[in-house]
Order: sequence, then C-alpha cells, then structure tokens
Amino acid sequence: MIVPDAPDCLIVTGMPGAGKSTVTRLVAERLPRAALLDGDFVNRLVVSGRVSPLGEPADEAARQAELCNRNLCALAANFSDAGFTPLIDWVVPDRRQLDFFVSLLAGRRVLFVVLAPGIEVCRYRNAMRHPRQRFDFDGYEELEAGMKRELGDAGWWFDTSALTPEESAERIVREAGHRALVS
Repeated sequence: MIVPDAPDCLIVTGMPGAGKSTVTRLVAERLPRAALLDGDFVNRLVVSGRVSPLGEPADEAARQAELCNRNLCALAANFSDAGFTPLIDWVVPDRRQLDFFVSLLAGRRVLFVVLAPGIEVCRYRNAMRHPRQRFDFDGYEELEAGMKRELGDAGWWFDTSALTPEESAERIVREAGHRALVS
C-alpha cells in the first residue's frame, strides 16, 4: 500500500493513451495528501522557444526534456518533504531517464508503474480523445519495444486493458508499495 506517513514518490508512465493522466488523478484523489505532477503541464511552462521532446532541433528538445525532468523531480522532492505523496505523470522511455529520476529523488522510496494495456488499446484511447487532447503519435511499436527492452525488469508493468480507470487506481493504491519499488 502507498503509505502516507512516509510519502513515496510514484512515477506513472506508459505510452500515449495508456491512461496515465486519468489514473494518476484518481490515485491522487484516493490518498490523504497527494500532489499530481503532470509532465506535459511542466513542459508547457516554457512559453517562448519551447521544443517538444520529439521536436527539432533534437539537441534543444533533449535539453528541454532534461529541464522538465529536473523540474518534475524538484517538485516531487519538495512535496515529499512536506508530507505529500507526489505522483509524476510522464513518459519515461528508457533506463537512463528512470535512473536520472531516481538519482534526483535520492533518499526517497521511488515507485515506478508502467501502465501497459497494449498498443491497440493505447491507439484506440488516444483516438477517442478530444482533438485538442489527442497526441499525434505513430511510434507505438518502437516505444513499446524500447521500454520493454530497457525497463522490462523495472517496477510494476501493469496491464490495465480489462480494468476501468477506477479499478486501476484502486489496485495502484493497494499494490504499488510492494510491486513497484525501484529505490
């Protein structure tokens, strides 16, 4: 169980359409003290000169993605230190990025949940979103293969394809403390 007395830092990741935003909000609502840290929101804090994580020029995209990751971890550390469970909603595509998060959250328990309902479910969910919330993405196969190769042994790979968002959130609250620990 996620324990409010010693707030864990919970990172919820997955492909576009996996349910990260919906499920993390529901998990946060079930905890007595929680803060939801949306990577897309933090990334959009850059108003002028912003380059998306997959954008060009690639070196600037990488620099801004690292800045976003640093900011997410700084916020998570601050909330954790204040007694709130921080929930990070963000795509963590590889081991390097997960290790970076863990290093910036040193001294805290880090729980890592990969929502993994499968490519077709993610595509369908993404397509059903309002057009302004849809993420135009065609790299599902490559992203899934890379995540499985680099992160397949990390945290909890949680198949949510047959669960409602509420059921997924309930299980995360109950089980992440013992299934998702990475540090």
